[in-house]
Amino acid sequence: MKILFTKTIDTHLLSKELGSDISADCIEVIRTEPIQIDAFDLKSHSLIFTSVNGVSAFFKNQFKPNEDFTAKNYNKIYCVGEKTKRELRKYGFGTFKVLKNAEALSRFIIGNCQHEQFLHFCGNLALDVLDKDLPLQNIRYKKITIYKTEEIQPSLPEKYHAAVFFSPSGVRSFAKLNSLKEMKIFSIGETTSNELRKYTTGNIFTSEENTLASIFGLIRKEL
Repeated sequence: MKILFTKTIDTHLLSKELGSDISADCIEVIRTEPIQIDAFDLKSHSLIFTSVNGVSAFFKNQFKPNEDFTAKNYNKIYCVGEKTKRELRKYGFGTFKVLKNAEALSRFIIGNCQHEQFLHFCGNLALDVLDKDLPLQNIRYKKITIYKTEEIQPSLPEKYHAAVFFSPSGVRSFAKLNSLKEMKIFSIGETTSNELRKYTTGNIFTSEENTLASIFGLIRKEL
């Protein structure tokens, strides 16, 4: 049994999680790079992060949120996914609210945060869920592109029994020159699965959480 991961995973972790019956290859299908911008005053904006790359690029550009909730220009921080939350903690910042995906975050903001103004620090290929939904509800929202994602679009002659996908852009990059036929497809979260459905009518195994632990549990169960 051979499985393809569409991003690099530590070999020791793969061996531990998959055992000896499943061999794994890893290939990068996208690459990301921070965009240099001049840091500006965040004032009393609420901040949105939907990826680890958005967080790291934000701090590389020397932005400085104000976490003192007693201050006038306090910045609430909203994020998507536990990985994004952990990345914020690396820089010493907590989160006001963590949601599973952009759709859930949009619903929460519309239902609870009508009077806040939002800055979303994200990549050039970020989903347009928030910038479609929030302005329609007269919620002040601005997207700040702070890193770029490039789809590498590799061509893979080898055949695999299964493949694992981690982002919509990764799906698009892989599917440009490779078929999803006759493979079991694993996806880390519903957003990625929605992109996969554009390229296959087959069954997609979607992890309950956007974590490696959840996707490995699903792989062990199904393979």
